[in-house]
Amino acid sequence: MCGIVAYVGHREAYPVIIKGLKRLEYRGYDSAGIAVLNSDGLSVYKKKGKVADLEEHVIGRNISSHIGIGHTRWATHGEPNDQNAHPHYSASEDLAIIHNGIIENYSSIKKDLQNKGHVFKSDTDSEVFIHFIEEIKKSNNCSLEEAVRLALNKVVGAYAIVIMSRTEPNLLIAARKGSPLVVGLGKDEFFLASDATPIIEYTNEVVYLNDYEIAIIRDNSFVIKNIQDVKMTPYIQKLEMELEAIEKGGYPHFMLKEIYEQPKSISDCFRGRLNASTGHLLLGGLREYANKMVNADRIVIIACGTSWHAGLVAEYIFEEFCRIPVEVEYASEFRYRNPVIKEGDVVIAISQSGETADTLAAIELAKSKGAVIFGVCNVVGSSIARATHEGAYTHAGPEIGVASTKAFTAQITVLSMMALMIAQRRGTISERRYHEMLVELETIPAKVEKALALNAQIEQISEIFKDATNFLYLGRGYNFPVALEGALKLKEISYIHAEGYPAAEMKHGPIALIDENMPVVFIATKDSSYEKVVSNIQEVRARKGRVIAIVTEGDTLIPSMAEFTIEVPATDEALMPLVSVVPLQLLSYHIAVMRGCNVDQPRNLAKSVTVE
Repeated sequence: MCGIVAYVGHREAYPVIIKGLKRLEYRGYDSAGIAVLNSDGLSVYKKKGKVADLEEHVIGRNISSHIGIGHTRWATHGEPNDQNAHPHYSASEDLAIIHNGIIENYSSIKKDLQNKGHVFKSDTDSEVFIHFIEEIKKSNNCSLEEAVRLALNKVVGAYAIVIMSRTEPNLLIAARKGSPLVVGLGKDEFFLASDATPIIEYTNEVVYLNDYEIAIIRDNSFVIKNIQDVKMTPYIQKLEMELEAIEKGGYPHFMLKEIYEQPKSISDCFRGRLNASTGHLLLGGLREYANKMVNADRIVIIACGTSWHAGLVAEYIFEEFCRIPVEVEYASEFRYRNPVIKEGDVVIAISQSGETADTLAAIELAKSKGAVIFGVCNVVGSSIARATHEGAYTHAGPEIGVASTKAFTAQITVLSMMALMIAQRRGTISERRYHEMLVELETIPAKVEKALALNAQIEQISEIFKDATNFLYLGRGYNFPVALEGALKLKEISYIHAEGYPAAEMKHGPIALIDENMPVVFIATKDSSYEKVVSNIQEVRARKGRVIAIVTEGDTLIPSMAEFTIEVPATDEALMPLVSVVPLQLLSYHIAVMRGCNVDQPRNLAKSVTVE
């Protein structure tokens, strides 16, 4: 959840680190801090609040250094304040650490250290971690590198750490388990970060650390060992990300930029994979194990948050076209019960970041039971991409806004292609229907463009409802998951309570909430459930609810009933979520802006959930 960045080399470290922290702030923004090593010694500066507050805090300080570490925090252990901010000193203040993750057995370690005279200045597990490393170094009379290795063999939990030492001015030691960490390789310089965004400005050569690996950077040399002290051969990858992709590009917020990027991100999903004119559809990442999916007895989809909603859409698509039973599970629940998984089952894991802790744990559980795991994620080289048997990248480009938008449509696009490819091989879709779907998929980017052109109208509707305290979102069939996603977007960035329901379930409870002050958003495009949704709208209107309806262009019936209608282009109902979700993204965005909310960094949230 937190963001970490470090540098050692010929440049001034502080500008590299502070810029990196700004790019990682979407991972956590409760507090921020840096540590540098210079003539004043090993100095730590940290502050509650945003990275901008840290910048102000260090004005006038001696921060000139060729080596440093930085951290932006999403609080787990201990409230957000100056003391709990990272970096943390060891007992002697000869060492400093930054840490992303959770040390589950920190309490017992802390008690043991307190019995030995250690005094702690924070409530964090991370401070315990660095005290523990120093205690091992002292008691074993060993090198810092060895002390880190021994400590990692004893801690339980997840971590990505970087450590620097007062007595070794050209040394950084990093390690990971469960939390991401990437090393950038420059000319006589090294960069470390939670993801590649702070690195791409300086180098395109990176190494993604694997679990239980330790990176030792000393005097312009770079070595990786595992926690058994075995030297590993690093796999150097080339970054394909462009610097412009992580800048706002003139938009006021990353979220709005990413909403408007969807025509391109959807196109990028099927570029080189789909050609409707020739009937070509091939996902290169699904080769060796594709027959496992073709012959699957059951598909289980595991995901969290917005990715779970994409999985619900995929459930409808796979069952309709492939005729394979599908279950969609919250990864956080799947991993803590005793799920019935057997050989012959296929598990599809969905995650934008590819680092979601619960999804990774669910993958390992399913693998242990003999399932074949397919991954759908956005970040090349991420943990899920490496943990799964096969998979497909969405190629949506970096998503910086905490509230996911283009990831949702990219995931649905990839999952739709997977389903159509498998359906054709199973013979459960006619050639005519198959080609119709390929043609329709290719038209989706243009239809999303048309939906984006409704922005001014949606902004006017947002002005009317910005002070509402509750919203209901209702849809049927393929549009039910869209209702869930629309409600999630509104509550996570505007802090308005919102709930999504299947429209038919309204009569089983939620209808009691409807009065003249309740906005009810219907996703009411023309599909096989259209007449039923019309009836549901009438039921809401009879109780004076305020209806906002997403309808298909040319609809004349629902506009006569709804107070507000937003027309989107017609498409096949299986692909309608790619279009119908766009007005809901814009509605939540404009309401949040009008309420003065921090759209890109909503309170209490972080982008990549790498802890439980």
